[in-house]
Amino acid sequence: MKKICTIGGGTGNFVVLRGLKHYFDLDISAIVSMADDGGSTGILRDELGVLPAGDARQCVVALSNSSRLMRNLMNYRFENGGLRGHSFGNLFLSALEKVTGSFERAIEEVGKILNIRGKVLPVTTQQVHLKMVLNDRTVLEGEKEIYLSQEIDKGYKSIYLEPHPTANPHAIDAILNADVIVIGPGGLHTSLIANLLVEGVAEAVLQSKAIKVFVVNLMNRKGQTTNFRVSHYIKEISKFIGGDVFDYILVNNEEPPLELIEFYREEGELVKNDMDDPRVIAIPMLGGLQKEEGNDLMKRNLIRHDSKKLAEGLMKIVGKVGDPCCSFSI
Repeated sequence: MKKICTIGGGTGNFVVLRGLKHYFDLDISAIVSMADDGGSTGILRDELGVLPAGDARQCVVALSNSSRLMRNLMNYRFENGGLRGHSFGNLFLSALEKVTGSFERAIEEVGKILNIRGKVLPVTTQQVHLKMVLNDRTVLEGEKEIYLSQEIDKGYKSIYLEPHPTANPHAIDAILNADVIVIGPGGLHTSLIANLLVEGVAEAVLQSKAIKVFVVNLMNRKGQTTNFRVSHYIKEISKFIGGDVFDYILVNNEEPPLELIEFYREEGELVKNDMDDPRVIAIPMLGGLQKEEGNDLMKRNLIRHDSKKLAEGLMKIVGKVGDPCCSFSI
């Protein structure tokens, strides 16, 4: 059984895990960021002092083999009253953390209820907040503020977690013992780099003998990764790992309909490949349209990865574990 370890946030990890869970010869570990501070998660953090549940909830749901009803229940978001805006899953995980005294234990118990395939591991069990100092000395406070910023592509001086946390030892073990490590897709600064800022994580990625894969985002985010090409993503993420460690770089080569690109233009543009590099694997990974709960069509989900296509690409790489040539063919 091959061990595969994913590193990211909730949304990016979700699309990877939802595809990989159908391969029963995998031992899956999902390492998830603990920097989320927006929406329901942020309110629960502030009011209850719990760790952020939102990204972990998405990973648990992605790995779940329970009924559609149970998965929908975990994602259900209250629309009225004092609980308006809160998801049931966030409340459930937060309550379990209070009862058990451990966020990791809370995830384990929810995992049993939802019959998940694999493990969901918080990258740290300490309370942290993501901060960024721009070149003009503006300080962006928290993941939400960084995610919404339109000024990051003008340059930033530093990005860091406060207080500086140590890694969850179970997350480090998963990285060091993995056969394949998958980083991305996800928010470059808020999901991917946020994990690498935790003390011990980047070092573990460097030390791990696993095949390392970077899954490039489909779209750039305006004001943050404007005009980024594949090489820019690799260069930026490598700074925080301590080197370009990637054996494979998965890139989408499927074009969405022009009307979708036009609709998305105010948010960002498609990421183009500019690397003539044998590590780059260009395959079709585009998903179809999906309606969210309440029939709201979310812009961020208009152009998205297809879990099945992405998993098929990753499984071709998993099949190369132990092959000294590490060649890839479609």
